[in-house]
Amino acid sequence: MVEHDIDESEQKLDAEVAPALIAVHPYQKFVSVAVGSDLRVFSFQHGSAAQLSDDTGGHKDSIRAIRYSKSGNLFVSGGDDKLVKVWDTDSWRCVYSVVSEKRVTSLAVSGDDKFVSFADKFGVVYVVDIGDYDDENRATVHKKAVPILSHYCSIITRLDFSPDGRYIISADRDFKIRVTLFSKERLEGAHEIQCFCLGHTEFVCSLAFPRSQDYARGLLVSGSGDSTVRLWDYNSGSLLDTCEIGTKAGLSNSNQKQEDALPAVTDLCETCDGSMVAAAIQSLQGIILLRCNFSSRTLSIAKVVSIAGETFIPTSISAASSVPLLWMVMGASSLSATDSTLLARVRVVSGLGADHSEPIVPETSVVEDKEVPGGEPLLQALQGRLTINEEASLTTAEAVKTAMHNLLIKKQYSAERRDFRKRGRNDKKIKP
Repeated sequence: MVEHDIDESEQKLDAEVAPALIAVHPYQKFVSVAVGSDLRVFSFQHGSAAQLSDDTGGHKDSIRAIRYSKSGNLFVSGGDDKLVKVWDTDSWRCVYSVVSEKRVTSLAVSGDDKFVSFADKFGVVYVVDIGDYDDENRATVHKKAVPILSHYCSIITRLDFSPDGRYIISADRDFKIRVTLFSKERLEGAHEIQCFCLGHTEFVCSLAFPRSQDYARGLLVSGSGDSTVRLWDYNSGSLLDTCEIGTKAGLSNSNQKQEDALPAVTDLCETCDGSMVAAAIQSLQGIILLRCNFSSRTLSIAKVVSIAGETFIPTSISAASSVPLLWMVMGASSLSATDSTLLARVRVVSGLGADHSEPIVPETSVVEDKEVPGGEPLLQALQGRLTINEEASLTTAEAVKTAMHNLLIKKQYSAERRDFRKRGRNDKKIKP
């Protein structure tokens, strides 16, 4: 990993630019987009934007992670304002608000809806017990988080519970994937490490769990800044296969700058039948579909789905567990103090519902705006406007690329800056 000198102005820029995120309800009742501190939710039942209610006033800084629970009853969000919010999707009220000591980088919800876990920028993972959730039109409850494990000052980029709920899986900026037993005594700490999945040579930023009817426990797929997608047995930590996704998609060449030679995988998402994984990659106008062969335990590229006619490089992708659509968003938070515009562009890919376990190229297509489920009201609600011009798309794509690079590279400080940061850290201060 390349190290770079940084100064205060660069740190400020990193904080100002955050990629847009998208999350889809398991039964596609809602689609949510986060851009900066703005959380936008579209309800298919009502055909309009959902009205969010939060006694604490909502997020105050860039949102870095959003997630629906497996049941779809809960939605969670967290980010740079050091807050994790738990929303009831029936009323879209914020029912729990959790304060983190540091900025929140990732989060996950247990399969039984009883626990929310989140990670902060210092690599500490916390768990919050929400098992007594009961929405009786009461005020937001301020829950306390309990630390359960740590990656020792390495930014955790992705957090997930395994499909069977036995493990909590965390990936970080320092190439590691850690599989930790999620103890039955949930709030007593997760001290038993099942294994590490080691092999990436750059930051790991995304995880997914392809599965089949005969392999419900699934395997683990990870995406990284080294431009590879890797397949793992997460029970043993064994590396099963590596797909050089950047090279095979023709995105790497010797004429590029060193930092651009390996375009990063920015997000992964299982298709609704679980047999395929969609991948967003930093320089690709579209997505790549990968097929997981469970009998041979291999990973291969099934298709590259290109988006022609506009500059659209997804920053986040998501799919419902029951609908054969893949939702994508490209966007970024404000790029300057004088620009209050929150840019976002939503696109949809269809044709992902058939059983692709056989080596057949899926008949996918990019849905035109007029045919997107929810139509113009959805685009207006999630994008903030019906159309995004080409200049805005180009600016957004470049800003997000720079933001991800600056966030995830290891930063090298001068001796003076290092001492100053040590004095300013409050996690080491002894509290009376």
